[in-house]
Amino acid sequence: MANTASAKKRVRSSERRRIRNRVYLVSTRTYLKKAREIIQDEAWEDADVAVRRATRALDKAAQKGIIHKKNAARRKSRLVRYYNQALAAASE
Repeated sequence: MANTASAKKRVRSSERRRIRNRVYLVSTRTYLKKAREIIQDEAWEDADVAVRRATRALDKAAQKGIIHKKNAARRKSRLVRYYNQALAAASE
């Protein structure tokens, strides 16, 4: 439990920040999940849009400091690689 006034204020501000960051983190996860589901369904026109949306969400989260920029880069790389492998397998 916080004792000093500054520690109490820090608790309040941390909670506000946590709630604000949660919005970006949850929406980013949702976009990634939807993109993977669309890729599995082999709806390629929708998959292209979904991958772009997920990439944009990851970039925004990294820009705001919610996730590390290399974490965002790794997730984007894995998503695009999954998309390209699925697309190549479907075209064979």
